[in-house]
Amino acid sequence: MRRKPILIPWLPLTGAALLALAALADGPADNIATQVRPVPPAGIAVPDADRRALDQSMRDLGAAIERLRQDAKAVPFLPDVIIFHTALRYALTYNEFFAPADIQRARMLATVGMERAQHLEKGETPWLTTPGPTALGYVSNVDGSVQPYGLYIPSSYTPNSPHRWRLDTWFHGRGETLSEVNFLGGALRGGGPFVRPDTFTVQPYGRYCCGNKLVGEVDLFEALADIQRRYKIDEDRIVIRGFSMGGAACWVFAAHYAWRWAAAAPGAGFSETPEFLKVFQKESLKPTWWEQKLWRMYDCPYYAPNFQNLPLVAYSGENDSQKQAADVMEKALAQDGIRMVHIIGPKTGHSYHPDAVRAINDRVDRIAAVGRNPYPRRVRFATPTLKYNRQSWVRVDGLEKHWEVAQVDAEVVDDHTIRAKTENVTAISFTFPSGHAPLDVSMQPTVSLDGQKVKAERPWSDRSWTASFHRDGDRWMLGALAESQGMNDLRKRHNLQGPIDDAFMGSFLIVRPTGKPQNPGVSAWVDAEMKHAVGEWRRQFRGDPRVKDDSQVGAEDIASHHLALWGDPGSNRVLARIAAQGPIQWTADAVVVGGKSYPAGAHAPILVFPNPLNPRKYVVLNSGFTYREYDYLNNARQVPKLPDWAIVDITTPPNSRYPGKIVNANFFGERWELIEQAPK
Repeated sequence: MRRKPILIPWLPLTGAALLALAALADGPADNIATQVRPVPPAGIAVPDADRRALDQSMRDLGAAIERLRQDAKAVPFLPDVIIFHTALRYALTYNEFFAPADIQRARMLATVGMERAQHLEKGETPWLTTPGPTALGYVSNVDGSVQPYGLYIPSSYTPNSPHRWRLDTWFHGRGETLSEVNFLGGALRGGGPFVRPDTFTVQPYGRYCCGNKLVGEVDLFEALADIQRRYKIDEDRIVIRGFSMGGAACWVFAAHYAWRWAAAAPGAGFSETPEFLKVFQKESLKPTWWEQKLWRMYDCPYYAPNFQNLPLVAYSGENDSQKQAADVMEKALAQDGIRMVHIIGPKTGHSYHPDAVRAINDRVDRIAAVGRNPYPRRVRFATPTLKYNRQSWVRVDGLEKHWEVAQVDAEVVDDHTIRAKTENVTAISFTFPSGHAPLDVSMQPTVSLDGQKVKAERPWSDRSWTASFHRDGDRWMLGALAESQGMNDLRKRHNLQGPIDDAFMGSFLIVRPTGKPQNPGVSAWVDAEMKHAVGEWRRQFRGDPRVKDDSQVGAEDIASHHLALWGDPGSNRVLARIAAQGPIQWTADAVVVGGKSYPAGAHAPILVFPNPLNPRKYVVLNSGFTYREYDYLNNARQVPKLPDWAIVDITTPPNSRYPGKIVNANFFGERWELIEQAPK
């Protein structure tokens, strides 16, 4: 008798509603850039009585939160209450009720939020210790917003136990109506389809519906840090899992951070951009050359060697078109000598077959019981960007050329020798923390880099060891690259390597112009695009970004944040301070890039660059994240669309894909130098 497949909902809501939503997404109509439906969709009409009641509940909860802010003991737990207030505020302010059930769900959340506030007033936090599903919150460093996540507390949990707990993630599927109300409503009902005994399960919100990319990627690590602050989590037994869009997220986290997990179990999803959009979306692709380069940020086949030490259990339904994701990865891994376990649900579409669930759980549970090996003797590592520059004890500190894949194959040969082969690498470090260095503390180790032998310092007595090396011409030398990072010594480095979107994966501040613009035509474009950037951050990444007038920006802001400057050197006084030190000159008459000049009345520059006022932070000019409304319709499209700089012809109106006509664009070089020629 054929067993019925297990349907994994795209949201933590009811299956019927979600299948209806699924039918709206990813169809052929979503390939027409001039006819883009809104994401999230328009909300339904809310009866006046319901709106008044919810508004009053929101106000009451807000007042309780303000009272609790005066209690120092309560403040660390306030995010666990604020998540409910934010859910109500966003739903009411932006009409994000998408079905009648959402109204009932909002009422329930208002009640839960007020109950928590009342508990906090008494110094109680029962939601942190009661087994079963709960929802917690943290303050994001990126935009200062309070973000929610779901957590399932195992029945065996006791707060004072010395035991360290296994933690599984469950990345949710695509859900265009996944407001905070709907996410929290689902998180409070269960821990997802793969709750395991004696295991915490976290469900990241992932900043709504972005496939856990960009700031959605940061969300996981901020949530993990918050969980580890509250609970004793075994870092060697963290498992990543997900299905559909969540399966895509699992592939990405496995590829980028393979060394951090005990196991990865992606289901369906997508693992790269161009082939998926052709096969699944039936889209005819016409990317620019820089877009093709930027696909490599999230296209997992480029990172295939990183799976060398990560146990992987992939799943696909036999009849699921998204089986393509695992097939692509199986081929990529095979090219690196890795045989991928690919469990297939017979005669199954976009769902889990019951037999497959048991097979996956059996394998993952066995792997998690063993735990990861954080410092294997051999490490293989591939990356096209310093954004993702670490694999276990190997860290790449410099590249010959960004967006070309760099590779490292490093091995501890014996107790006094390490051997590594590299490609496209100019600087590298090997690091073992206390107790983990596999080297003889009494011997000076030899490191062979691409056949060149270099002597390094001996390990310390606590069995820790770090050694850094850099290229000097064709020779490897002991020692790290210079760390001054002044404007006369710039180089691309981890978290300061571009592209534009990278500035919005760290703490950022939008700086609003208040002065007289040097060109009124550009000023109108700036005002509209800044409003678009602020609004779309809220809609797509679910936070209210920090915004300040240029006249209010101080030394603390410059030290703490990437600055997104809007305006021109006449209208923005912060931009005026640094304009002469940037790679692109912008006067009242022209925008000058190297040997090319563009009339200032019709053009504006967009760029990311180390801030001359603080070269360890970015400055961004006239841009937010660079993908737009057309890309919201399929998660595989939600990748950076512009490189490190671009010149926009603003006489062409912004549309669902670009802020205007892009007449020139490129990446900066490895020393942040201007490159004018596009690659052939």
